[in-house]
This record gives sequence, C-alpha cells and structure tokens, in this order.
Amino acid sequence: MTSANTTTEPGMGTLLEGADPAPLFTPFTAGELSLSNRLVMAPMTRAFSPNGVPGLDVRDYYARRASHLGLIVTEGTYVDHPSAGSSDRIPTFYGDEALAGWKSVVDAVHAEGGRIFPQLWHLGVTRSEGAAPHPDAPVISPSGLRANGTPKGDAATTKDIDDIIAAFVQGALDAQRIGFDGIELHGAHGYLLDQFLWEATNRRGDRFGGSTGNRAQLAAEIVAAIRSEVGPEYPIDFRFSQWKGNAYDARIASTPSELEQILTPLVDAGVSILHASTRRYWLPEFEDSTRTLAGWTKHLTGLPTIALGSVGVSAPFLAGEDEQQPSLSIAPLLELFEQGEFDMVALGRSVLADPEFTEKLRTGRADEIRQYQKNDEATLY
Repeated sequence: MTSANTTTEPGMGTLLEGADPAPLFTPFTAGELSLSNRLVMAPMTRAFSPNGVPGLDVRDYYARRASHLGLIVTEGTYVDHPSAGSSDRIPTFYGDEALAGWKSVVDAVHAEGGRIFPQLWHLGVTRSEGAAPHPDAPVISPSGLRANGTPKGDAATTKDIDDIIAAFVQGALDAQRIGFDGIELHGAHGYLLDQFLWEATNRRGDRFGGSTGNRAQLAAEIVAAIRSEVGPEYPIDFRFSQWKGNAYDARIASTPSELEQILTPLVDAGVSILHASTRRYWLPEFEDSTRTLAGWTKHLTGLPTIALGSVGVSAPFLAGEDEQQPSLSIAPLLELFEQGEFDMVALGRSVLADPEFTEKLRTGRADEIRQYQKNDEATLY
C-alpha cells in the first residue's frame, strides 16, 4: 500500500465541527448480510503473512477493529492460480495452512461481533516476472500489455481464462465454507479484472474485448460462476475504480452510459454490492453533474454501494506534494449520504492508524483519534 505523506495538522477534532455522525451508525441489511453500522474497513495490502499464511498477528489486527466497524474487507489475497501473485508475504486464499489462518481471523472477528469479507485478487500484468510465490509462472493479462501500451508477459488464452474463473470460484467457495460473511472481488486499481475493463490494456478481439460491455464479460462470468455455487443470497461485492496504480487519470468509463454498460453485466450476473474506489470521495465523476462515482453507481444500479476516498485523513490518497484535504470535516460525507449517494463508506488509512477511529467518532471524541502517519504501514497496530 502506498500513501501520501501526512501532517499532524489540522487536528482530528475538526472531523466533526458540529456534524452529527449518527446516520453512519445505523444498521444496514443486504440479503443475508446484516451490519451494525455503515462503516467499512477498506482492503489495504499489509504483507505480514510469511509464505502466504496469516498468523496470530494478522488475526489480532483485524479483531481489534471488528467491534467498531460494520464490515471488514481484508487485504487482497491471491487466488489459486500460479500467475496471481508477486510476493510470499502477501496472504494466499488457498492451501490448508493459509485457509486455517483465515478461519482463525474469521472466528476472532465474529467473536467481537464483526462481519468480514476476503478480497480475492489476481495481479495480472502488474505481477513481477520471476516473483514468489510461483517464480516460474508467466505474467498473464488480457493482451500482454502494460498500462502504457508496451508489451509484457502473455495474453490470456481461453484455458488461462477458464482456470482463472475456476480459481475465483474456489476462493469464494472456501470463503463461504470457513465462515466469511461474503466476498469482495478486486476489480480496481489496474489489476487483472480491471485490466479487462480498461480499453488501454484490453485489445482482445474475442467476447472479452472490443465494446465497453464486452470488456466487462470476464468479471461478469466470474460473478455468475460464483453465484451459481454459493447460492442466491451470499454477498458478492465487486470493487472497481477509474484510476490505476500508475495512471491516476485513467477512466474505464467516460460517461454515465459507459459506466452503465460496465455495471449492468455485473448486476445481471449476481453482484450484491458495488464498491466504488476513488482517491477523493467528494469529487463529481462526470461533467454536468455533481454526482460522485458512488452516486452514479447507486443511481444506475440501485444496488448497495460503498463509497471510498480519503475520509478522515489530512492528505488525499496518493496526493501531490503538500496537498491537503480541503477540510477534514465529515459534513460533506454526511451530506452525500443523506442525498442517497451511497449506503456505506469505506475507511482505509484512518482505521489503519487507530483501530477505534469510528468509536471515537461516534462518541464525540474525535480529538482523541490517533492520526495516520506513513510509518503506520510498517506495523500491524
């Protein structure tokens, strides 16, 4: 996880400034998912799982946050495909030892009254060649292209795609079996599923490429295959973004119509929740409208929607030099919530720094919140 530099000013007491956060602490139900509040821990890569196995420190890290958040989405976990990952310290979601570690995490979160999804992940072209956990595996992507259009690795064959779909399905089945409350598919930030969604990295001529709707086909087929195995009510969350890790101005959709063409196949396939990842939650997404990306997502699909984007931190995510939030106040967030733009809001760096961030917000103790600092990423506090 990379993040902007932070500052200790302004004080965290400015989060409230007279705003009442109570609406964010109302219960929420979607299918068989019942949450105590609308606040979600966003997935954040931590790389504290040697040989891909989450240990007791990972268990305790999530458990410390479980009673204060409606939902936890874990860090990205590699699905069971050799080309999925690029580190032996990032957790896997396959193998007896790793799944036993995740079962321990689930049990600890549930003991605190929390709910938890694993985020299932395949890196695609961003994988480092020769990297663990499978150094001999090829780099696989839609068209064998980096975001800048230069060649890297191999374009996925039909067999590759079938195997990748099967890996995501198995991950979802294992999540359901060991007690997770749902799953999240990582379709954002320039990784494999997002590479299929984006025309810059998807130049395919088969059913998985070409039109805007076709580029959503792989994600839709994964969702449909999972839905057929886990049943009609088990929550399937799909996280997507416009921006990529090395292309902040990238767009998978330039208009609301294009966004609808991407999201509709996912809805039809059985997605339960959509997680709209932005770097600045308050910004309008398209011209001639004040709606945010989360707002458009909710408007176009009607599905439960999670908003995300630098809530509760003094510098926007991946900000430029010395770029600060226009205001730390959550008043704009509450206004968007009351307008119906989203149902839940995800918090990243703020709950990384302080496991009790949301409880202190709820009880009017914002000035006691431990503010995020870059070195927080080096621990499992």
